[in-house]
This record gives sequence, C-alpha cells and structure tokens, in this order.
Amino acid sequence: MRIINFLMDRRSIRDYKNKKVNPDVLDKIRQILREIESQYAEGGFEFKLYENGDNIYNGLKGLAGYSGIMVKSPHYIAVDIKKKEDKTIIYSAYYMEELVTKLNELDLDTCWISVYDVDMKKRKEVFGESSNEINFILAFGYPKRNNPLLKKPYSARIGVEEMVFHKDIDNPASIEYLEQRGLADTFFYLRYAPSIKNRQPWRFIVTDDKVHLLVKYDDEQNPPLVDAGVAMYYFEALQELQGVKHKWSLLDGFLHEGNANYRYIAEFQL
Repeated sequence: MRIINFLMDRRSIRDYKNKKVNPDVLDKIRQILREIESQYAEGGFEFKLYENGDNIYNGLKGLAGYSGIMVKSPHYIAVDIKKKEDKTIIYSAYYMEELVTKLNELDLDTCWISVYDVDMKKRKEVFGESSNEINFILAFGYPKRNNPLLKKPYSARIGVEEMVFHKDIDNPASIEYLEQRGLADTFFYLRYAPSIKNRQPWRFIVTDDKVHLLVKYDDEQNPPLVDAGVAMYYFEALQELQGVKHKWSLLDGFLHEGNANYRYIAEFQL
C-alpha cells in the first residue's frame, strides 16, 4: 500500500533546506544507483551522483528549471544516456522513477528537472566532459517546512474513462469491465503518476489477455517516451500489489496502428 500512498501524495519539491545529506546515506544512495543500473541488462544509461549541488545549481541557473528558475538543492542525480535509443530513454525514465521511490523511503524528497533546452556544450561544462547525453536530472534533499495553512498545488487528472479503452482506442472501457478484470484500482491510482508538464499522454487498450500501452502526441518526431517509462514503472508496481509480477514487453519497432495521434509502446500479459 505504500506505493499507493506515495502516488496519491507525490509532489515535486522545489524548495530544499540548505542541509547536506549524511555521508552514510549518500553511500547508501550510491549502492542503490548501482543496484538499479544492474537491473537493466542492456545498459545504455548511467546514474551519476553530484554531491556538490552548488556547482550544478550555479551552472544551470537561468538555463533550466521552472519558468527559468532553477531548483536549488544540496545534491543532484543525473541520468546519462550512453545509447541514444528509444528503449534506453524509456527504461532510463522507468528506473529514474524507481529511484524516486527509493529516495522517498530514505525520507528524501525529489524533483525532476529537464535540461533539454541547455545547449550540449554547456551541459558538458556542468556535468563533465566524460558525460554523454544528460537530458534530465533529479534534485533531492530535505524539504523546507511549508505553512500548513497553505493549500497544496492541485494538478488536474484525466478520468479512467479518458485513459483506458476496450479493444479499440475509440471504445472507452467501463469501470464495471475493469473491475471484472481486476484492473480498476490499478488504473485509478495510475492517474496520479507524474508526467512532463502534467500532459498525461498515456493511453491503455485492454484486450482479452493483454494491456497495450500507447502514448498520445502531436509531434511524430518526439513521442513522450519518458512519460511512457514512468507509467510502465507504476503500472507494474500497482499490479504487484495484486500478486501479478509480470513485466512490460516493448513492441517491436513501437507499432503505429489506427489513429495517427497515438503510438503503441509496450504490452503487458494479463
């Protein structure tokens, strides 16, 4: 149930205390990074811990963050893409979100930060010449105490009926059907998974024996693969709560079928 509570309460924290994480905890995080990397046998990406957060913050100030405001934290973790392939991008995001849940278990808060718009020369300068392609970093640390009287920011969520379909993308799945299949709770909580700019591009088609994951996009050259990886991680975690330990399988070549605004990404055996 912890994953459900985490999803329901999940927030990207942008204000951190000026307090470094204990060295013993940083060592534990390094161990977690290596363990997570080892789960993806194909390699292709690497997590890098930047202990001196000031160097990263000062290097990206005014260039990355939210509305031009860089998130200042004591430490950052970057995901360095060594193989620029779609599946590597998907699984780097999948495992980045697993990392987020592991850091939460250490009582640390996090925030994804895109550095896509920072030119490559500057990225090399900030992250080191040995880096390959870093598009996202994770700020982490201890959050500043908020005024309990202030309302938490609200992010609108699409309904299950807008996200899940039965056999065809034009046929919304009913809650009754999903309950019969034991999928209603999974999709209800999956709506709270994070996505870039809260665009929630995931769509799912349930058939007799499989769930297909699609992503909705406007630019065929830039499908939201990061969001797909995040959704895959939480779907598996929520299914595991029900005793289902299957894994997603990426579809060969990421099939294009039917409506041109959608791209098939993966399938999950029920």
